[in-house]
Parts: sequence; structure tokens; C-alpha cells
Amino acid sequence: MDAFLLEHLPDDDPRVRQVVAAVELIAKDKAVTRVEHLAGELGLSMRGLQRLFAEYVGIGPKWVIRRYRLHEVTARMAAGGAIDWAALAADLGYADQGHFIRDFKAMFGEQPTWYAQRY
Repeated sequence: MDAFLLEHLPDDDPRVRQVVAAVELIAKDKAVTRVEHLAGELGLSMRGLQRLFAEYVGIGPKWVIRRYRLHEVTARMAAGGAIDWAALAADLGYADQGHFIRDFKAMFGEQPTWYAQRY
């Protein structure tokens, strides 16, 4: 089976490297909170970045950015200590705390304060 798969490897695709670099940047750089920022860092237009993600990831870059930032919230919760929710929402690039809570609830099924109390 290994031999068969090795014989049928797809050609090298530089766009795959681009999308991998994009996701790695999102994961590593907590300052990446907006698609515009990510596109600029990668030297792509916003529409080009959106097309790249649609073709190679199957979801948009905005969703991927949100996913990584919201998982940072759960890591902060796990670390313990008081959390200033409004400041955290601003740090994550949200216009206000309400938008942050809506996204958190959509991803985790409950409000962040309830999640923090349970876990």
C-alpha cells in the first residue's frame, strides 16, 4: 500500500504551503484577530485569502481565526484567576463583549462565565 500511495503522490502545490503558513501564523500569532491583518501578513488580497481557504480548507479564514482565539479563552480559564471579560474581548479583536459572548456560545454551547464556572 505504501508503494502505491508513494507512486500516486500529487504534484507539489505551492498554494498548499500558503494555506499551511496561514494557519500556522494564526496559531502562533495571537495578534492575528482579523482577516485583513492575516492577508496583509501573507501578502495576499482579502478575496485571494478567502478563495485559498475555500478551496484548500473548506471554511473561511475568519472562522479559523475565531476558533484559535476562542480556544485561547479556554486556556486562560484553565490557568485560573480572574478574567476581565470586556478586556479579553477587546484583546481578541471583538468590537464589544456581546459579540465575543455570542461567538463563544456558538462554539461551546454556553456563555463563557457559565463555561468557566463548570470547568
